[in-house]
Amino acid sequence: MDDKVKYWQELSDYDLETAVAMLKSKRYLYVGFMCHQTIEKIFKAYHVKLNSEIPPLSHSLSYLAKNGSFYNSFSEEQKDFIDQIEPLNIEARYPSHKERLLKSLTYERCTEIIEKTSQLQQWIKMKL
Repeated sequence: MDDKVKYWQELSDYDLETAVAMLKSKRYLYVGFMCHQTIEKIFKAYHVKLNSEIPPLSHSLSYLAKNGSFYNSFSEEQKDFIDQIEPLNIEARYPSHKERLLKSLTYERCTEIIEKTSQLQQWIKMKL
């Protein structure tokens, strides 16, 4: 299972690097999307580590954390952040949501999202 943990962790790292690249190129919609992907994949790594099984095929961050039995280990601030980025995976994909979402994603907001994503990812990596 260590190979699976490494696999998900490397994908998570790649997605965070992509989020930073999207910020630099001012593609703010995809900053949020890639941050969601970063957390989704590090959650899957942690699920494999804790449960020695393949994680569920889901994009729901809260579901992955609850299913992996680590949701209750998060602080309230971490849970709030998960709730904030949860919809960025879906909303970035649909045209009806894109315009509204784009208005809320400024450079400053995206910088904050990347910072919090990195912090949560690092917190989980320390447990791997």
